[in-house]
Amino acid sequence: MSVSGVCADPVVRDQWYALAAVDEIGADVSTRLLGLPIGYGLGPGGAARAWRADDGAPIPARVSYGYLWASVGEPPAEVFDVPETREPDRRIFNAGTLGLAVSAPRAVENFLDIAHFPYVHRGLLGDEPHTEVADYDVVDRDGEIWALGCRFHQPRAAAASTEEVVAQYQYRVPHPYCAMLYKSAPGHPDRLDAMGIFTHPLDDERIRAHLFLCLLDDVNTDATIRRFQQTILAQDMPILENQHPKRLPLDPRAETPVRCDKTAIAYRRWLSSLGVTYGVIPAGAG
Repeated sequence: MSVSGVCADPVVRDQWYALAAVDEIGADVSTRLLGLPIGYGLGPGGAARAWRADDGAPIPARVSYGYLWASVGEPPAEVFDVPETREPDRRIFNAGTLGLAVSAPRAVENFLDIAHFPYVHRGLLGDEPHTEVADYDVVDRDGEIWALGCRFHQPRAAAASTEEVVAQYQYRVPHPYCAMLYKSAPGHPDRLDAMGIFTHPLDDERIRAHLFLCLLDDVNTDATIRRFQQTILAQDMPILENQHPKRLPLDPRAETPVRCDKTAIAYRRWLSSLGVTYGVIPAGAG
């Protein structure tokens, strides 16, 4: 729960949050995390530093996957594992960071949604008349949500694409406010590109969303890949910011689900089971 946007929810406080891409950090930065004023920066040798703005007390901080992560609670020793980052032929970088007037769970749920592709990302991730979402499976793997067997017709699935394809997708939710997707990698029929949304919740209705990429692309420059992904982000932005309410309702009766929303339904149930109350409207809250 929160008072004036400050998080009092231990489930949420005891998580790691990506504040910024390391190669984009210059001088020390002042910001908010879960409604609390904090600062962060890089120390000698690129070591992560973060502190409370009110008294200068240090808070947990670390560098993982090219980002500086911090916590205002008691986080686990490591950020959730992304094993693809250990594969030497992958390109790993931040495709862009977007400030959004929406809660972190709303942004994650949008990231998990396939059905909006032909309407919001027309000519890229989808197109009419290919609007049907084929059935897929949602499973629990070691306490994480996975959506398996997703597929969707896409005119241009990635910056490296040269023709339309039926892209294969998998989704993973390893963290209440972060999600990963794995999709067909052009030129690599037996492997998947990996990307993720890592949110930095300023408070319960405002975030900074980082788009993490871990790609098998030896064709394009980083700038070309960023332009492609930032086009996708820009198309999502007005949809996200016009969501009402900005916090995600967890009551299954609050917003009418359909068959293609299986991942979103599982995500909402998972948040409820974890006891998350920040950035959401808990079931029965009215």
